[in-house]
Amino acid sequence: MKQFHTGLVVGKFSPLHLGHELLIRRALHDCEHVVIIGYSQPELPGCGSYLREQWLRARFPQAIVLVLHNDRHDLPDNDADATVHRRLMGWACQHLLGRPVDAVFTSEDYGDGFAVELTRYFAEHGHRRAPVRHVLVDQARSAIPVSGTVIRRDPHAHRAYLSSEVYASFVQTVCFLGGESSGKSTMAEAMARELGTVWAAEYGRELWVAQDGELAYDDLLRIARVQQQREDDLRQQATRYLFCDTSALTTLFYSRDMFDRAAPELEHRAGRRYDHVLLCAPDFDFVQDGTRREDGFRLRQHDWYVAELRRREIGYTLLTGSLRQRIDTVLAQLTGSR
Repeated sequence: MKQFHTGLVVGKFSPLHLGHELLIRRALHDCEHVVIIGYSQPELPGCGSYLREQWLRARFPQAIVLVLHNDRHDLPDNDADATVHRRLMGWACQHLLGRPVDAVFTSEDYGDGFAVELTRYFAEHGHRRAPVRHVLVDQARSAIPVSGTVIRRDPHAHRAYLSSEVYASFVQTVCFLGGESSGKSTMAEAMARELGTVWAAEYGRELWVAQDGELAYDDLLRIARVQQQREDDLRQQATRYLFCDTSALTTLFYSRDMFDRAAPELEHRAGRRYDHVLLCAPDFDFVQDGTRREDGFRLRQHDWYVAELRRREIGYTLLTGSLRQRIDTVLAQLTGSR
């Protein structure tokens, strides 16, 4: 038997860092059940409520996660009186969880008052029981010397205090598009090397080679799924940027071109957004490596990308010139976006 039946951890989790995780893991160690409630009004940059809910559920699937969303709940301002916040947590336990808690876990000296107010709230609403206990964890921040405020200033400088799942949310995705023999792969690899990060190679090309140039209709959806899973996995290994050699938009083009149709799921996946989209211009000699069609097809692809990006209202930067010129263009864009 553990010390408590139900424990409570409350925070903004903006972002969820290892200090928060230490607190939650202590609650999991001491309690049969753990409730994590997250909310912030206003929400803080880069830490929207749906993203915070995703972090908490990914890191603590064994806990009960309640994230209060500003578009669903009338939340008090972060600077509101402490009693307002404490009674809100009592209401959440009563009406959203359906039961009181036995202990509240914090790293703050306000935890004793929080426990007293929760006890009072539960008693007022018919729960005659033992007082809620306060468990203080690493108040001095000696185990995990960091705060959300510090991390928000530069999550990349403090990535050691973030799980890979959380840090991935701060990685910017940079997608290279273009026709065959327009330099997408070269650029993705070169930029990853230039900035000390990783890149997502084109799975469709790998599958085409593995199957001796034969692709079936169902292969196109498989390509989109694997490519996006590859991107999701590599974001957790990336540093600041993930460079992507193509996207499902390319797969959509090939599906329509080869089979005159595309699976609904592929159409949906082609809508994935990237932080930066770079379109490689076909402004150098076409190189036939044995896997490509011809220069006319490359030009048709390029025109399709231009039209499709405009139709979807996706901003992009056209890359022209030598490899060095293209690299410098991307560096300037990324530096300006920080």
